[in-house]
Amino acid sequence: MASAAYLETDENLEALISRIEQKSRKIETLLKQSKPVEALKTALEGSPLKTRDERCKSANWIVVHRAMMAIRDIDGMFNSLDTEYYDILMKYLYRGLSTGDRPTCDQCLKIHEKLTERAGLGCILRSLADTVNTV
Repeated sequence: MASAAYLETDENLEALISRIEQKSRKIETLLKQSKPVEALKTALEGSPLKTRDERCKSANWIVVHRAMMAIRDIDGMFNSLDTEYYDILMKYLYRGLSTGDRPTCDQCLKIHEKLTERAGLGCILRSLADTVNTV
């Protein structure tokens, strides 16, 4: 039987999808303004971690992926990115690596290297050990 924490109604899921769509529009605007780090922050904020609905997870992954692929200066990104985003970013990096898409994997590995330098191995362990908050 499903845990009460994971019971989701269609109404809640539709509201979540709507928020992701709004976030997507905001990210596109930020990217057009050449603000990829702000776009990434926006993409990571409010990620639907506790949902089990694959539509929500996939929709949010597309938004995060779009912002992540726009990052050119990875060192500069980490100078602007708050540490509160590190663990969730690591989760999305592993999701990106699981796609097998060459450009996505290349970008994820570049960011992973710098993120591990900054956040340490604890960030990797927290990301892999947390099976409740999934992306």
